[in-house]
Amino acid sequence: MTVPHTFGGNPLDRAAVQRRDPDWINAQLERADTRILALWRLNIPIVEGDAPHLAWVGPEAVAQRDDGTAPVLLGLLDGVAHFAINVSKLDGATPILAEGASYADARSAATLLPLEEAGILAQAKAQIDWHARHQFCPICGEQTSMHQGGLMRRCDSCNAEHFPRTDPVVIVVVTDGERCLLGRQKSWPPGMFSALAGFVDHGETIEEAVRREVKEETSIDAINVRYHSSQPWPFPMSLMIGCIAEAGSTEIKIDEMELDDAQWFTRDEARRSLEDPDSIPELKVPGPMAIAHQLVKAWVNE
Repeated sequence: MTVPHTFGGNPLDRAAVQRRDPDWINAQLERADTRILALWRLNIPIVEGDAPHLAWVGPEAVAQRDDGTAPVLLGLLDGVAHFAINVSKLDGATPILAEGASYADARSAATLLPLEEAGILAQAKAQIDWHARHQFCPICGEQTSMHQGGLMRRCDSCNAEHFPRTDPVVIVVVTDGERCLLGRQKSWPPGMFSALAGFVDHGETIEEAVRREVKEETSIDAINVRYHSSQPWPFPMSLMIGCIAEAGSTEIKIDEMELDDAQWFTRDEARRSLEDPDSIPELKVPGPMAIAHQLVKAWVNE
């Protein structure tokens, strides 16, 4: 099933073969048409207006850094190399920006950008974040260095190789005929409910993770789990695996360490909330950017 989720649709060719050659990478950084996305404290440079877009700069931006971090090769588009760099250590709130651009947090930027550019945003933010978190080897504690344009880091001491991680998360709408099960956390605004979600554990299938999470959080038995779609989620670096399941039981008993509340909502209530978020104060589903919104919408329209 193809669903155009926000943060999906990245058009870049990841250049798996070319990035193995450090001379090729260096040559791309010398080309005038190479495009650089300079992230500052994981905020995204964009140009707003009638046609919002990512604010790329030229390769000269690489020389403006003061911390020596290597550029991350995002990929190729029409033969042009696209890189991301981390300029978080530069002084000032707008250290490297194209004319007319400003920095926006990733969530806000994603609501403005075309789908393809939101996909590039997700890749850039997640990879810059991962590299910032993995400066030292988790095996021996020594310094690591970037290789293959950011595809991996290698320990300078023990030669261990470390690769950017993606954390799989299951997210599910459980249904019982004309009702669906949604939960909420204490930190959310009043009336906000969403699909149940949790990280996939080691040695666990997607279906097993769905059943475990639903059982742990609500005591409901989830059966007939079926995959719907997935969404990259760069907060910080996850893959949301969207599912729909049927309820094998209906009595809710929440884990208060995980949830503030969980309730059954009718298809009509969910439809009204999707169409007009203010129409039902007791049910506000996440906005269209979130896969939870799309899962509820898919069930409502079955």
